[in-house]
Order: sequence, then structure tokens, then C-alpha cells
Amino acid sequence: MPHAPGEPALGRLGFAAPPPDPVDTSPHAFPDGGRWRTEIPSVEGPEALAAVLEESTRLGVPVHRISQGSGVWMLTDAEIADMVAACAARDIELSLFTGPRGTWDTGAATRSLSGGAGLRARGHDQLAGCVEDALRAAQLGVRCLLVADEGVLWLLHGLREIGELPAHTTFKVSALVGPVNPAAYAVWERLGADSLNIPSDLSLQQLTEIRRASAAPMDLYVEAPDDLGGFVRMYDAAELIRRGAPLYLKFGLSKAPGIYPYGAHMRETVIATARERVRRGRLVLDLLDRLGAGGEMSPPGSRLPGVLRRFPGAGSGAAPGAGSPAPGSVSTPDSASASASESSTASVPEGN
Repeated sequence: MPHAPGEPALGRLGFAAPPPDPVDTSPHAFPDGGRWRTEIPSVEGPEALAAVLEESTRLGVPVHRISQGSGVWMLTDAEIADMVAACAARDIELSLFTGPRGTWDTGAATRSLSGGAGLRARGHDQLAGCVEDALRAAQLGVRCLLVADEGVLWLLHGLREIGELPAHTTFKVSALVGPVNPAAYAVWERLGADSLNIPSDLSLQQLTEIRRASAAPMDLYVEAPDDLGGFVRMYDAAELIRRGAPLYLKFGLSKAPGIYPYGAHMRETVIATARERVRRGRLVLDLLDRLGAGGEMSPPGSRLPGVLRRFPGAGSGAAPGAGSPAPGSVSTPDSASASASESSTASVPEGN
């Protein structure tokens, strides 16, 4: 049985932790039955990917997803094809970031103290750039796209529904725009998100609150980069899984320089930090095993999120919420629905 860090030694001294409340346990799981998966973020190109794959083999770290942050537009077709092939050979999902974003635009608001609109796509041209990136990546075999704008997400979900993007393409919401309350989380899910980064500083109770509103997979940095707070929550990992499942454990790295947008001038740093992220993953997995919480991981190769709830109208160009279907309708990129049709709807109970 899983146990809290330090137990039973603390119990023998009269400082036993209270038992976990079963009410806080997430009732959800991935469609394969697993409750957690792993992700190595900030893998910026073929060389960094090769380092991650080599290190994950050496340290025995299972990897379900590799993600990149600089963007599709910062990679050549040959580089993307190399990454797709390398991940396919290991049955690992590859996620690439879409397009231009506000932090790289000529506008000054994102450089102000308030941060302006941050990573969101500014104007029609950046919106179009993100869509162009998504279509190009999909053509080259990428089946998971990272987004940082609700409008971009809604449009890409619409393209998925009408078949312009493959039905089993998944969309992942960036940590830099991640929702911080249950209502926002549910809205992103309904706009088309298949997994959502949440800020690493959310409390355990706040994870439970989100889980009462949505079953969409959650992505969480167990160790966050400095620009996301630098939090290190390794000892929380078991409880994060218990409350947040289905959950991707992301092995980030604090005290490391920013690397976006990546280029060869940062090669040694990117490769070194890629290797260390895998090592951090080994530390978390070892800790889970010591606490008796290492079970219930999704099988290697698992990537689909299951049935999720959607707003109607994405494929018709209508605004979110327009049309006649009930708000509980769903569209799913899982393998069953993808083989039957590119979009399906069904009524599901709240929270399932």
C-alpha cells in the first residue's frame, strides 16, 4: 500500500500523518487504465531527442511523451521527420509547439511588468501562423500539438472535426497559459484540449477541485523551470497522482537557462539539460517506488486521452456554444471513434 513520506517512522514517534481522505482521490484514469504517464519537456531538436532516448534507456526511465517549446517553425522538415521517426521507433508521443506568439512579436505589452497577453497569438497573422504550423507538422507525421491560445485551440479542434487534421491528433495546453480554477479548466477542455498544463504552484486541494469539474488529462511539472517558479515537488508526486489522475508527470529543470527559441548556439546547454531532465525523472520514479506508489502507470506507448466534452460548432466556424447540441456533447480523438468517424457526439454524465 502507498504510504506518506517518512511513515511509519514518524508514527512511532507520535507524529503520524492523518490518513488520506478517500473523497480527495480522483475517480478518473486514462482509457488504458493507467493513472499517470511521463513527459520529458524542452526537447528542442533531433540531437536533444537522441540524448533523451539514450539516457532514458541507460536509466530505465519510461517516456510516454516528448515535448518541444521553440515551435514547429523553428525546425526544418528534415528535423521534424527525424524526430517523428525516432519517437515512432520507441512508441513515444511527440508534441511540438505551434507558431508565432506574443512574446516574440513587435508589440511592447508582453515586455511590460504586467506581461500583456503573454504567449497568445496576436492578430490574424499570428493566428494563421499557428494554423500553418499545425498543418505542416501534421503532414510530417506529428500527432500532438502544443497551443498557448484559446482561439488557436478552437480553430485546430475545428480542423480536426472536419478532417483537415487527423482525427487522432491531440492538443496540449501550454503551462504558460494553464488554467488555475475548475471553470477555466472545463472551458479549455470544451474548446478542444486533450491535456492541460496547470501551474506547478496549485495546491493539492486545488487539484481536487479541478478533478471534480473535468476528467481531461492534467500535465504538471514535478520540477518547474525558473520562469514558471522553479518549484520542486518530488515528494508530492504520489499525492499529485492520487488527486490529479489522469496525470502526466513532467520532469522539468530549475536553475537552468531559458532555451527558447533554440539554435545551434545553445547546443551543449540543450543536450546537457535534456539528459538531466531524464535523470530527474529517475529520481521521481525511485521515490514513487519507495513510497509504494509506483504502480498504475499507463503502459508504454499509450497516448490517447479518452472521451472528453466539447462545445458544439467547432467544425462549422460557429462561435463556441452556438448550435443545438447540448453542452454535454463530446468529441473524442480516441482510436475507437477515429476508426468509426472523425467526430462523434454522445451524452455523458458530468465529471465522467
